[in-house]
Amino acid sequence: MPVPTHEQSAAVDAFRRGDHLVLQAGAGTGKTTTLAMLAAKTGKLGRYIAFNKSIASDAARKFPSNVVCKTAHSLAYGAVGRTYASRLNAPRLPGWKTGASLGIAINMRIRIGERNVTNKALSYSTLRTVTRFCQSADSSIKRHHVPRMRGVEAEDLHSQLVDIVLPYATKAWADLQNPLEGVVRFDHDHYLKIWALTEPVIRADFLLLDEAQDTNPVIEKIFNEQRHQAQLVMVGDSAQAIYGWRGARDVMTDFDGTQLALSQSFRFGPALAEEANRWLRIVESPIRLTGTPAINTRLERVERPDAILCRSNVGAMLEVMRLLEEGRRVALVGGGDALRALAHAARDLKAGKRATHPELILFDSWGELQDYAEYDPSGRDLLPLVDLVDEHGVDVILNAVDRLSVEDGAEIVVSTAHRAKGREWASVRIGEDFTEPMDPEETDVNGKPLPGNIDDAEARLAYVAVTRARHQFDIGGLAWINQHPDGNPGGAAKTRKAPEPPNPWETLGPAPG
Repeated sequence: MPVPTHEQSAAVDAFRRGDHLVLQAGAGTGKTTTLAMLAAKTGKLGRYIAFNKSIASDAARKFPSNVVCKTAHSLAYGAVGRTYASRLNAPRLPGWKTGASLGIAINMRIRIGERNVTNKALSYSTLRTVTRFCQSADSSIKRHHVPRMRGVEAEDLHSQLVDIVLPYATKAWADLQNPLEGVVRFDHDHYLKIWALTEPVIRADFLLLDEAQDTNPVIEKIFNEQRHQAQLVMVGDSAQAIYGWRGARDVMTDFDGTQLALSQSFRFGPALAEEANRWLRIVESPIRLTGTPAINTRLERVERPDAILCRSNVGAMLEVMRLLEEGRRVALVGGGDALRALAHAARDLKAGKRATHPELILFDSWGELQDYAEYDPSGRDLLPLVDLVDEHGVDVILNAVDRLSVEDGAEIVVSTAHRAKGREWASVRIGEDFTEPMDPEETDVNGKPLPGNIDDAEARLAYVAVTRARHQFDIGGLAWINQHPDGNPGGAAKTRKAPEPPNPWETLGPAPG
């Protein structure tokens, strides 16, 4: 165990007093090591709850033997999930086939506003409603679980959609509670929700919740309900809360407990810590980072970085294609399945067929999608996809995906910033698709739009991307921050909250099923 910093010592002291504890741990500040310090020599039984299995396995090698390291899903499986084992890992089916089994007829068409909502769209919306319910703390499916559908976002139109979808979603959830058979594909989030509804008690003297900023409400409820029989410790970085679109929310700031921070980063030096602090100021984070003086992290142009981090899947695809043209061996973190799915959906539309991809499911043709992306404000997020396909063609995109290398054999790694979370590389360059926000309502003397407010979610994503480097960092597509009013360290940040979370296709691809 290393010699603790004064911040780590303060956390150990608070833990030994029996305080419920919140640790705001900035990028690279050794949060797992700190949690291991808390657990050492207590003589009490602890449980560490991790975000995913790989994190839990890595933590198990660092914690003393009195701490059991598992994911929330693992706890749920041991309690109730094994009862549903025969339904897990069933073959994937197209959503419309599952919908048909629930009573959504194959020829079903519902006119809502100016859109024809097909059986495929209704089936997808039904399954997404169940997913959103499973991520929530609610005890039954409610109207607010039905997701907004592109093209029918207006409140009155959405209400019509809810009336249609809700009975099918309720039927789907009833189907999922049968441990032996059913028509809806059973997955791990389903038994987690079933476990949560039993109001479980986790047998331990203390609980350690990692990556708390990305906790969804169902896990938050389970964790908080242990307060009266166990000491609770949550650790994470509120500035890295980037999975709101997936049902996660930052549970740290409202937690009733002693608030402490870890600000000494062991990943990078002072220069990069200063850059990270610029973004922490913008998102109004409660912490500021201090770099390790012994690490010489240089902020400079990097021609051949180990990793290029992009904002979106489309931006990552453009980087991959450029690097392949240069003859480089390129890996894409997470693989190319999300990009392949988008390309096949585009091919269907260009061939005059409806696509099954959830983001494109309401469009009758490629031309309709082009017009929507170009002229409708709510469709601007689809414009990069349209431009990519129009400029390069579907076959070129699919060929690039097929030429991807595995990470171990690649010269360079390309990733979205979302998938880079928790990773680090010696040298990093930021991709060009982190574009500067502009305010079309305000212009300079030449009529050019002035810089706009930085969206809070975008600033958090930038912070994650900036803090992945150890020795070399190229600001690349984020260089506009050097001239932006909010990039001035002495200025007041003027972020604004996004009214809607970013679309999944931009980052991690479509939801399964």
